[in-house]
Amino acid sequence: MTGERSLTDVPRRVWLALFVALILQVAWQAAQPRPVASAAALTAPPPLSALRVASIGEPVVLAQLTTLYLQAFDNQPGISIPFRELDYARVVQWLTTILALDPVGQYPLLLAAQVYGQVSDLARQRLMMAFVHEQFVQDPNRRWRWLAHAAIMAKHRLHDAPLALNYARDITRLAPAAPSWARQMHIFILEDIGELASAKILLGGLLASGEIRDEHELRFLTERLESMSNAEKSSLSSRK
Repeated sequence: MTGERSLTDVPRRVWLALFVALILQVAWQAAQPRPVASAAALTAPPPLSALRVASIGEPVVLAQLTTLYLQAFDNQPGISIPFRELDYARVVQWLTTILALDPVGQYPLLLAAQVYGQVSDLARQRLMMAFVHEQFVQDPNRRWRWLAHAAIMAKHRLHDAPLALNYARDITRLAPAAPSWARQMHIFILEDIGELASAKILLGGLLASGEIRDEHELRFLTERLESMSNAEKSSLSSRK
């Protein structure tokens, strides 16, 4: 300790140089722009084969973990990404991969129809509905409800009646296990777009087939057919 020099022995010019360096360091740090969080782009999902190997025989668990990753992607450190700014082509790839890992699962279709499909962007809405339709075709009896939702969206959000009609017809054609209201959607869409004659023929054939056995439903459809007939007669009268 006797060999150490006292601070008072340090020359003033050294203290002055240290003080100036400190001031310059503080000023330089203050002049730097604050760090801005930037959104990382959504990358493509890993290959399905690699994911199946990584699942160690538990693909459903991995599908759930992958879903959590996708859902959390819009919340990154320091930033929240609006859904409409995501790369929806990538989103479709992730949802497709999740369904491939767990084909019985419904959650990716729910995300497509009721989360990602609700953005105020028509192109992205159409992409989500196209995804739902593509996945419906692969398993109609289990996935019909999501195509029914897409049909309603196509009609009321996109105002695209032909697209809504195509979706509704596919439910009728491909999903015999769907409830009667879903399989009858195409009839009422035809009615809404003014195709009364076609709607009457389909509804009349449905009633004549004996397929409808519930009394309340039978009464409702019979009254609807009468209403269509009256509307058609009124339309013809107004043209005379």
